[in-house]
Amino acid sequence: MIQNYHDAMAICRSRGNPYLFITFTCNVRWVEIQNALSLIPGQKPEDRPYIISRVFHMKLDEFMSDIKKGSYFENIVGAIYTVEFQKRGLPHVHIIIWLNQVDKYPTPNDIDRIISTEIPKKEMEPELHKIVSKFMIHGPCGIANPRAPCMKMGRCVKHFPKKFQQETTIGEDGFAVYRRRDDEDIIVKSGVEMDNRFIVPYNKQLLLKYDAHINVEWCNRSWSIKYLFKYVNKGPDRTRAFLQTEKEAPGQNSAAGDPIFDKIKTSIDCRYLTAYELAWRIFEFHIHHKYPAVLNLTIHLPLMNNIVFNGDIDVNRVLQQPGIEKTMLTEWMFTNTNFEDARGLSYAEFRTLWRWDTTNKIWFHRKRGSCIGRITYVHPSAGELYYLRMLLSHSEGAENFVHIRTINQIVYDTFKEACNATGLIGDDREWHEAIEEVVAWATSQELRYLFVTSILYCEVIDANKLLERNLRYLQEDICYKLKNQHEI
Repeated sequence: MIQNYHDAMAICRSRGNPYLFITFTCNVRWVEIQNALSLIPGQKPEDRPYIISRVFHMKLDEFMSDIKKGSYFENIVGAIYTVEFQKRGLPHVHIIIWLNQVDKYPTPNDIDRIISTEIPKKEMEPELHKIVSKFMIHGPCGIANPRAPCMKMGRCVKHFPKKFQQETTIGEDGFAVYRRRDDEDIIVKSGVEMDNRFIVPYNKQLLLKYDAHINVEWCNRSWSIKYLFKYVNKGPDRTRAFLQTEKEAPGQNSAAGDPIFDKIKTSIDCRYLTAYELAWRIFEFHIHHKYPAVLNLTIHLPLMNNIVFNGDIDVNRVLQQPGIEKTMLTEWMFTNTNFEDARGLSYAEFRTLWRWDTTNKIWFHRKRGSCIGRITYVHPSAGELYYLRMLLSHSEGAENFVHIRTINQIVYDTFKEACNATGLIGDDREWHEAIEEVVAWATSQELRYLFVTSILYCEVIDANKLLERNLRYLQEDICYKLKNQHEI
């Protein structure tokens, strides 16, 4: 999950802030599901979870194909999704979409063109009115239904009903406030009259084609991007439990010969599973998807690359395997030596024009498609490996490790000395840059841990300046949490 989150942030750094956040939920009334169930009379959707998973997978593939082709949103340059399974079982997917930079800052009219939060006119759009009435009404909650799942402390955590809004605007927090006109149109749900204030944002064309709950939100100017990605990559629901027989009880006297109850040995770390998710994983359908692809570029010190092998193989035999010393990093330097057109790219940029062949362990020219490279994160306390990573972020066309340590035709003994010669680590600069790098994705706890580790082990000269910078980022982090205590 952490690697998927870092991949998403790599796309964000390359493509800018995402544009749209979409939630697409399975509909058991789809005609494909009903036709399959009709072959065996009396069957319910929950009786055939593999049918639900297969059909939703087909719908999701078609959905993403339409998105990438620009059928509903133009100039798509990136997309990721994560499939989740509700506690009641039905699968749904969270999708984040990037558009071209020229479309990053649309006018309110542009937002209204792709997102609607109003009840469609039944006379003019009867089919759309039917779908919105079925899937895109929140509630009833509040006074009409105080026991609704969304109600906490007497209030709706999703902040429904919304306020009437004559025109779409961008709020101070960066979120879009959609147009919700008071046109007196209502939909009766569970005996309660619902108006535009209860409509979940949607796209008309997507609803008409896929006939399901599809929530579409505009998120481009939001300053909560990293929380959006953490929400998408939060992982499955979990619980921790322990087993105990009737004769066992905590705190029994072991001196009297009674057994000691050990919670550590009997505790179980569990996760919530449904039949739909089991079928999904048995079929080996993707849980995560990203476009464009992101390649995690390995990094290591000279002759210290990782080698994976079976435990029953003799080590000498492993070391004699041809090409065992080849890695992405060593072959990047080899390619720079033999191809002049490769020398103008840094290690992270190299992936955009060159493709890695895992089987043969070589780089070759990319003929089609696109990809983003990201160098594996290295903690500042890692020493020389951390300084090597710093140099790789600024070096272009390096042909060997010695070349990386060469600054102004002077070969330095260590990567740290080379960093110092380039001015990358003067006056605690490396520790400030370390905090600035992780602030884009780290939580408050991770920021505090990095700061303390830097103070203890990284020879910080001026701890007060580092503390001042770290506190500023923590303040921004905490302010966001206080302002947005509900889930995105």
